[in-house]
Amino acid sequence: MKQYLELCKRIVEQGEWLENERTGKRCLTIINADLEYQVGANELPLITTRKSYWKAAIAELIGYIRGYSSAADFRKLGTKTWDANANLNEAWLSNPHRLGEDDMGRVYGVQGRAWAKPDGGSIDQLKKIVDNLSRGIDDRGEILSFYNPGEFHMGCLRPCMHTHNFSLLGDTLHLTSFQRSCDVPLGLNFNQIQVFTFLALMAQITQKKAGIAYHKIVNAHIYEDQLPLMRDVQLTREPFPSPSLAINPEIKSLHDLETWVTMDDFTVSDYQCHEPIQYPFSV
Repeated sequence: MKQYLELCKRIVEQGEWLENERTGKRCLTIINADLEYQVGANELPLITTRKSYWKAAIAELIGYIRGYSSAADFRKLGTKTWDANANLNEAWLSNPHRLGEDDMGRVYGVQGRAWAKPDGGSIDQLKKIVDNLSRGIDDRGEILSFYNPGEFHMGCLRPCMHTHNFSLLGDTLHLTSFQRSCDVPLGLNFNQIQVFTFLALMAQITQKKAGIAYHKIVNAHIYEDQLPLMRDVQLTREPFPSPSLAINPEIKSLHDLETWVTMDDFTVSDYQCHEPIQYPFSV
């Protein structure tokens, strides 16, 4: 929580205004932010200076793991985070690759589970990583990438959190996650939970100890219509201690994550927070 607030203050105090072409709004922006989450100590980086809807964040992560390409499938898991980008993005609505209502195209989990090969086949990046880590193998390339420039035109949104790089030191698993762009008032809240939970889940299903998750952000920004709420409301609040996350110990494989896991398999304990803040969302 301290890291999050320090980043917000840094943007407010040191950020520069940039025009965002996609949204048509200005953003107060800094370049380069590094966050660390102590997953092994179970210190969940859940925002406490406003209410955080952590179940939706984990539901989105499970959807990525399953390779979902429909906002409807994400809704079934318990999150509406893809509704707007799938159905309200004007450029995507007129894109010939869009398959219809709720279609997201070849984004995020689709790339992670079925990266298209020139020969017509596909690569399941995540399965390779799980198989290697389960056998204690780290080939220095345990990398899950969603960033495929050759298929940007086939999806509704370029990935923001684009790469997850897993590393083994002995029997301890670490994660370094790379993010090109971050809407700090809204997106980072989700991203922190997902990076933390992804390492916790991967450690559990590969029977490794969870270590540290390193979260690297290139462009961290606050939109101009979010700034007053961040500066005058959220940054005036005192944070509460970090809560903890419990994951159903019966989740033992990638197949489990692909099939029966629901949000009932995750529990957050000792979560104290301030009142919600309704930040504007930019499509």
